[in-house]
Amino acid sequence: MIGAYDDRDGKIWFDGKLIEWRDANIHILTHAMHYASSVFEGERAYNGKIFKSIQHSERLIKSGEDVDIPIPYTIEEIESAKYEVMKANNLSDAYVRVLAWRGSGEDMGVAAKSNPVRMAVAAWTWGAYYGDAKLKGAKLDISKWKRPSPETIPCFAKASGLYMICTMAKHAAEAKGCSDAMMFDHRGYVAEATGANIFFVKNGEVHTPKPDCFLNGITRQTVLNMLSEKGIKVHERHIMPEELETFEQCWLTGTAAEVTPVNQIGNYNFEVGNLARDISETYEKLVRT
Repeated sequence: MIGAYDDRDGKIWFDGKLIEWRDANIHILTHAMHYASSVFEGERAYNGKIFKSIQHSERLIKSGEDVDIPIPYTIEEIESAKYEVMKANNLSDAYVRVLAWRGSGEDMGVAAKSNPVRMAVAAWTWGAYYGDAKLKGAKLDISKWKRPSPETIPCFAKASGLYMICTMAKHAAEAKGCSDAMMFDHRGYVAEATGANIFFVKNGEVHTPKPDCFLNGITRQTVLNMLSEKGIKVHERHIMPEELETFEQCWLTGTAAEVTPVNQIGNYNFEVGNLARDISETYEKLVRT
């Protein structure tokens, strides 16, 4: 499947039924277009099975609750919609995007209680998020934007509006020839990349930022379990910027990123070492079992 995302063959699940891909449109006065009142999930399917599918559906419901967008579908209905879309598009290995949003209605101000909550599910073939970085490591910029305080945003929701600074950070990184950008949090601690969590290795032990102001990713949690099973000690803690020069290896985790080694962040260099490769390969095996 190639071409612009609004001009493709296939089916999209839209408010309870499958429709033609090109017909999955909304009105320009949709509330979410103006006030970012939407939540979403990005998921990957391998060999016909969506990895951690129910956990993603549960998080969608929770994200909706966190930002006052009550999802009008049950976990079971969301699960059914995802697999219906994959079947309709004859996909077994795919990226699945579920989106729920405040639609157009009687309200067009900030408040939109009377506007309906709508939902859509799309799926398509999507390769490696960072291209060939799984082999040679990704190059990251250091963003000027910081992850905000939990007192300012619902930071544990996967809400579309929270990604605005991520988009700007990644655009700036790509302009410098980088794949992505690492962000600090509002206190100055290392936080995450624009759409992926981050791990570091030092003396055979793993260090990863404590997710107290950003999303504790499902892939992140999966990798933590893998490290535990391998008997590798993990430190979930606040990481200071000056510590970056002391780490030997680094990798990113996320549904789109999967497990991707990092070879550079700003002026700091990292080895694409044995542990990073092992975790990446172990994850690849896990998602296909």
